Order: sequence, then structure tokens, then C-alpha cells
Amino acid sequence: MHILVIEDEDRLARNLATAITRNAGFAVDIALNGEDGLYLATSNTFDCIVLDLMLPGRSGRDILCCLRSRGYKTPVLILTAQDEKASIVNLLEQGADDYLAKPFDLGELLARIKVLIRRSGGHASAQLVVADLMLDTNNRTVFRAGRRVELTPMEYRTLEYLMTHHGMVVSKEKLLEHLYDYNWEKFSNVIEVYISALRRKIDGNSSARLIHTLRGHGYVIRNEETP
Repeated sequence: MHILVIEDEDRLARNLATAITRNAGFAVDIALNGEDGLYLATSNTFDCIVLDLMLPGRSGRDILCCLRSRGYKTPVLILTAQDEKASIVNLLEQGADDYLAKPFDLGELLARIKVLIRRSGGHASAQLVVADLMLDTNNRTVFRAGRRVELTPMEYRTLEYLMTHHGMVVSKEKLLEHLYDYNWEKFSNVIEVYISALRRKIDGNSSARLIHTLRGHGYVIRNEETP
């Protein structure tokens, strides 16, 4: 998953990025002002945006309104020092998906980000299930037919994204956007390496294949019996 943090307090922004990456395994980009934040939010694909309200250059409220008016549906979690109920209600009416008042607990922030991502993918539970394959997003474990499957961090992130969008064809480019931050050097064959490893570990001991390649289009995870 790929998260954008738009926060002008440099230390806080980097602490958030470190916590999100270390505890959830997500890729994180940072913008320290409103202009850069809006540019990144509209030129890249993110799974969730953590947005501070008080920003130099362009306010968080303005960024939120711009995103929603342009049709962007990325979940937005607002960070605000404003506890005034009318202001919060107004933000939610303008398209914010959730909010946290500063100061906040990092564990709660991570939990809310995960909920927003699951909700945007149509998943109410922390457990993603396709046939006999189960992935638990809370403790980052994977089981196939009750057998624990050990994955590397990047293999897990690839599988998590495919399972969040199960039944949908995901292009190689889309996977790269969601697995790496803005500054990562994107090697051309890295996705193929992850998919090959997942096939070996997930499908290798089962007669039913779940991970499929649609040549020229991308990858999809689904029950083999699904048309």
C-alpha cells in the first residue's frame, strides 16, 4: 500500500512515515507544504492520504476540496488541532473520510488508515479471504489451507494489494505505484520476481491456482473456478 503524508512539521511527518512503514509495511511519500501535497496527490496513485489542515501555500481544506472536485476518491484522513464540532462536521461533508485531533496516538492513526483502506476496497474485516487463502492485515500473516505461508515483506505487500483487489486485474505499473515510494528506482522485472515467488509459495502445494497472469494486462488473484 502507498500512503501520502501532507504535514508541514518536518519531524512529525518523518516520524509518521517511519511508524507507518515500520508497523504496517506501507510505502510513504511526504509533502511539507500544500502545493507539493496537491501535486503529489494528483500525479500519483495512493491508497490513503494523511492530510494536515494548517499548511503553508495551500490549506488542507483547499487540497481536500480540489481532490473531491476533480473526482479523486482516495481516502483522506484529516489531522487537525481544531476540536470545534462544526468544523469537523464541515470537513466530513466536504469529503474527508475520517479525522484525528492532535495530539494523537500513532497506534490509533495506523488503525484508522488500515480501516479506510479496507473500506475503500469493500472489506469490512481485517482478514482478506480468497478460496482457502487467508491474509490477516492486523498481524500480517498468510495461510493457505490452514498452512502458514512465510513471505518476505515485499511479497506480503504484493499479495495484500492483489487480495484487496481480488477478482480485478492489476497492471504491473499499478503494483509498482502502490509498492514503492516516489523516489524508489523501479526495476523493470521486480514485479515478475515477486509474482513468481508468490506462485511458488501460495500455489505450489495446491491443485487450485489462485494467482493468474493476463498477458499484456497484469495480474489477478481469484479462485480458478471463477470465470
